[in-house]
Amino acid sequence: MAKLNLSVAIGDYDRNRPLMDGAVQIDGVDPVFMTLSPEEIFFRAFKTNDFDICELSLSSSTVKTADGNFPYVGVPAFLSRCFRHTSIYVRTDRIKKPQDLKGKRMGLPEYQLTAVVWARALLEDEFGVKPSDITWVRGGIAHAGRPEKIKLNLPKDVRLEDAPEGKTISGMLASGEIDAFMAPRAPALPPNTPNVGWLFPDPEAAAKDYYARTKIFPIMHIVGVRKTLAEKHPWLPAAVFKAFEQSKAIAMERLADVSAVKVTLPFIEERILEAKALMGEDYWSYGVPANRHVLETFFRHHYAQGLSSRLVTPEDLFHPATLETAKI
Repeated sequence: MAKLNLSVAIGDYDRNRPLMDGAVQIDGVDPVFMTLSPEEIFFRAFKTNDFDICELSLSSSTVKTADGNFPYVGVPAFLSRCFRHTSIYVRTDRIKKPQDLKGKRMGLPEYQLTAVVWARALLEDEFGVKPSDITWVRGGIAHAGRPEKIKLNLPKDVRLEDAPEGKTISGMLASGEIDAFMAPRAPALPPNTPNVGWLFPDPEAAAKDYYARTKIFPIMHIVGVRKTLAEKHPWLPAAVFKAFEQSKAIAMERLADVSAVKVTLPFIEERILEAKALMGEDYWSYGVPANRHVLETFFRHHYAQGLSSRLVTPEDLFHPATLETAKI
């Protein structure tokens, strides 16, 4: 039987490279890899369904799943994860602590981005700052006029407005037109812009404390397989999951081999040991069983924030063949 010739759009991460360089194969698939930015992948995946297999936003996938029009089936390979304590910048001349954000204006690039869902959840769960406590200003980080990819139906008590024409949320933060900024990328500011900094002065310490108490390592991106393909070839989602797991395992082995450091950064060995001490051997885990509490926390906040029309479960989002894996 001939292999399926399929397009695969993913980020150029170490955990994906064993797949891209051929060290790992997707059973039954002859892949055509495209390494693209998350913004481009998500835009094309949800606007025109360009790819057969691709990296996807957890938030956008949840919106579509709740509405019953998700064009992919989810695979629980979590290609991007990140603590979002570094995602909130503030005017340090006005905001001294998270509670000071109440009644203030916060810029963001899109209301439904996974990173900002997690950051809003952090503010609410840890500091009692609800989405309705803030006025949200939507605009581009570096370029004016960025659209929201997915139509939203937000709660009536949430105030969301567009940035003025021609303005970016980075520029508005620098000028003081907004009080804070929340995004998966840093604001595009000139060097040494005064009175702008992280909300959490030591975000690493804050994130470590958060994980120690909650055991949540936030998930940003999943993998999707085109739904029509999964229906025609029901073996495909499990094959994709297996391959991404194998690829990540090889990447972690390579990273841990410090005879020749694989990352252009000192103290990698020490950082790996720190991560394992805090989070365990498989500190970047894939699969639903190890991450059910993380996913359910996200789905709960996503629904409460008015982004999903119903409460989604892991069983709703991920293909049934990927919920468990074979063990020997």
